[in-house]
Amino acid sequence: MKMPMVSLLEWQKKFGTEKACAKAMEKVRWPQGFQCPVCGSQEHSFIATRKLYQCSSCKHQVSITADTLFHATKIPLVKWFWAIYLAASDKGGISALRLSKQIGVSWVTARNMLKKIRTAMAHRDSIYRLQNLIELDDTYVGGKRTGKRGRGAEGKKPVLVAVETRTKGAGFVAMKAVDTVSHETVSAFLASHLKGGQTVRTDAFPALNAVARSHHHAKKVTPPEEASEWLPLVHIMIGNMKKFLNGTFHGVSSKYLQEYLDEFCYRFNRRFWEPELPLRLLNACLAHVPYKIAEFR
Repeated sequence: MKMPMVSLLEWQKKFGTEKACAKAMEKVRWPQGFQCPVCGSQEHSFIATRKLYQCSSCKHQVSITADTLFHATKIPLVKWFWAIYLAASDKGGISALRLSKQIGVSWVTARNMLKKIRTAMAHRDSIYRLQNLIELDDTYVGGKRTGKRGRGAEGKKPVLVAVETRTKGAGFVAMKAVDTVSHETVSAFLASHLKGGQTVRTDAFPALNAVARSHHHAKKVTPPEEASEWLPLVHIMIGNMKKFLNGTFHGVSSKYLQEYLDEFCYRFNRRFWEPELPLRLLNACLAHVPYKIAEFR
């Protein structure tokens, strides 16, 4: 669905008050008007002092943020909306430190807000499956260390990367941080991100032979000097991903790596809709289910 472009000033004008933000949430949550989550009745009253909707039939009370990504939040909706805009409007992303300064919250609060926003990004991308000719490879993310490089390097996190190939370049991309590159992790990655029966091109690493279980596997032993010819797009994606991590975020720990990979993929997969991204991300966040604090601290 095509979304309109929105500038910073237009965003401020449209979502500059708590009332305006609440109205936007109400429109997404109840497009046909209020509907009680318990009995389904549309008859209701609004308790302004507590900002609660009360069902006239069963007397159930519900806030506009209940059972959403913003469930039980104490942060003003205006700040949430600005966090979404700032996270979407810069193709390099925004760090928690910078966000905390921009909207006037603590670093911990900003960090948790971005975690929730990235979760919405990941869930929106999980709808799609890669198809047609797909390049698949693995890479390792982590700081420079002495010793072995590449596969088998200590202290680095393996990441599986798949990208569609299209006539004019790359299509959609998917990435998954794993504990090890094995038949099991490769199979799980393929099941989550690829349509069945696609043509998947890889190097001849044994763990990637799992591809043949559900797809047509085109493999080839590729020395480093030939990698850019056999798997050109996936290596470009790996390079771009590492620049993304080291640029705005100056590297990330393996514990939180997946959420940053999710953000990179979400942005890349919508690179042709960049002016629409703030409203696209806002809709993804408004339509999302709750995400408990204990799960992401």
